[in-house]
Amino acid sequence: MENKTFVTEFIILGFSKLPEMKMFLFVLFSCLYFFTVLGNITIIVLITVEAALDTPMYFFLRNLSFLELCFTTVTIPNMLANLHLEESRISFIGCAAQLYFFFMFGVTECILLCVMSYDRYVAICIPLRYTIIMNKRVCTQLSVVSWIVGTLVATGHTTYIFNLPFCKFNVINHFFCEIQPLLMLVCGNTYWNEVQIIVFSGIVLMVPVTLILVSYVSIITTIMRMKSAKSRRKTFSTCSSHLIVVTLFYGVGLFSYTRPKASYSLDTDKWLSLTYSVITPILNPIIYTLRNKEVKGALWKLGTKIFLRSKG
Repeated sequence: MENKTFVTEFIILGFSKLPEMKMFLFVLFSCLYFFTVLGNITIIVLITVEAALDTPMYFFLRNLSFLELCFTTVTIPNMLANLHLEESRISFIGCAAQLYFFFMFGVTECILLCVMSYDRYVAICIPLRYTIIMNKRVCTQLSVVSWIVGTLVATGHTTYIFNLPFCKFNVINHFFCEIQPLLMLVCGNTYWNEVQIIVFSGIVLMVPVTLILVSYVSIITTIMRMKSAKSRRKTFSTCSSHLIVVTLFYGVGLFSYTRPKASYSLDTDKWLSLTYSVITPILNPIIYTLRNKEVKGALWKLGTKIFLRSKG
């Protein structure tokens, strides 16, 4: 008991080991965050105002863009502020809140990407019943379920982690309150805690991944049966953007959250975390815009309207 104290705050090391790079990192992450916000807000506005994009696929894409905005805002603004500080501190409650919202938005996105794969499955494999199955009520219900699952998982995960006994050492070698760096501050043997978290994280990630794989096996099978090569290319193009986003998001997620602590390198994985917290959110609007003719057309149409009104 002598070596244990009640932790009331944590020190976030962030990138303090690279003082000569702080200004460069601040400018870089500020630009990335700006374009992430700009890109995702553009998609949200575009889908909201353009009648041609009033379809289930774009309804879910609008939800995804909103999630990406929230997901990045949980970590990046705080990280930018910390780059100006010699020693960044966050309260125990603040750290728990950051981890909670990080989990909530991240898990909600996992489920939503799974829902989007189901939407593509129905559109390609059961096209004649698409409008009946994927009506507005069903789309809304699926979206709400994604948020409910994200909220429940985040509540359970965060409650479990912050009920563990933390030692007097309260330095987190990361740029936000992440699971693995927090586990390293827990007193005693954390083997079973680590196993439970890995198993739980694996289930949360693998269930949607399995459903996505099943959907895409059916989608690819259906596409391969089409006689026309042009039809195959056109059909596959409607789900290729989603497939790229899924691969990026789940690839990094599975690698990060289903490994034992023994293989975790704090300094290396800090940079890896930037992939899913900074890079992926900015890539999503780029992928969906550049690879989608309907979105590009709607963007051009909206831009033309704004330009003509400004001239008038």
